[in-house]
Amino acid sequence: MSILSLADVFRARLRLAGRVARTPLVESASLSQRVGVPVYLKLEIVQPTGSFKVRGATNTLAEMAAEGVTKVVTASTGNHGRAIAYAAHALGIEAVVCMSSLVPRNKVDAVAALGAGVVIAGCSQDEAQVEAQRLAEDEGYAFVPPFDDLRVIAGQATIGLEILEELPDVATLVVPLSGGGLFSGIAFAAKAIRPALCAIGVSMARGAAMHASLAAGKPVVVEEVATLADSLGGGIGLDNRYTFAMTHDLADDIVLLDERSIARGIVHTYEAERLVVEGAAAVGIAALLDERIPARNGPIAVVVSGANIDIDAHRRIVLENADA
Repeated sequence: MSILSLADVFRARLRLAGRVARTPLVESASLSQRVGVPVYLKLEIVQPTGSFKVRGATNTLAEMAAEGVTKVVTASTGNHGRAIAYAAHALGIEAVVCMSSLVPRNKVDAVAALGAGVVIAGCSQDEAQVEAQRLAEDEGYAFVPPFDDLRVIAGQATIGLEILEELPDVATLVVPLSGGGLFSGIAFAAKAIRPALCAIGVSMARGAAMHASLAAGKPVVVEEVATLADSLGGGIGLDNRYTFAMTHDLADDIVLLDERSIARGIVHTYEAERLVVEGAAAVGIAALLDERIPARNGPIAVVVSGANIDIDAHRRIVLENADA
């Protein structure tokens, strides 16, 4: 099995230069006061596609384009598909994105608006991935994994480099956890530079596939259900090659949140930070509000992963949970 190296991450950063944003790391006065140590927010919401996914997608497709690939297919809960569509358009590559019926309409429309073909397949991320792999096998598309790929992981890992460069004494990283590409990439890069830091993954209590797989000691299938943190849905793949083992080795803890807590995180981020974020991006902040993240002797950096929430849904969540 190939192993990711820190050199791979630095090479990814070179490929991303000029194509994706180096995102702000800003201190949250409200969270710092609440927790008792400085809390910083890594704002991946300002990426051109509204989420961190553009890093891994751009790194992967840039490599593929150099190898002569002209058309790609992927499966996505929304943000990865949007990132693939964006990167493919920039690089002159044809792209098809397979998504399940659980993906919110605003995310489906955003992928189509960037020029990618959209296929709705099944009622889960796993079923959408089966269709994407069929297209790869039958119609000659190059398949781009949404997370379990070293090029994707290396792209996401550049976030870890940026955090450590701006906050070298960071003690704790709080990262949304789904398939593990974001978490394992950031934790790998950060711990390669600062081994003593603590890396905590955060997910929803309903259908957290990576947490269930780690508890079982192997990748397992979980039922995918509707959640405010829809970007964290989907399985990790029974044939997972990289992110299961990396998350197992790198995670110091995993925190699971109920739907009320996620809603509270969305509301706090809007009211106190003046930021509109999707549920998956609010889980780190929600974990701090729930006092689930221990305050160690040093700053906390929270990855705010995406802003691609339907604005009507956001308005409803804020109105319904304003006093939560």
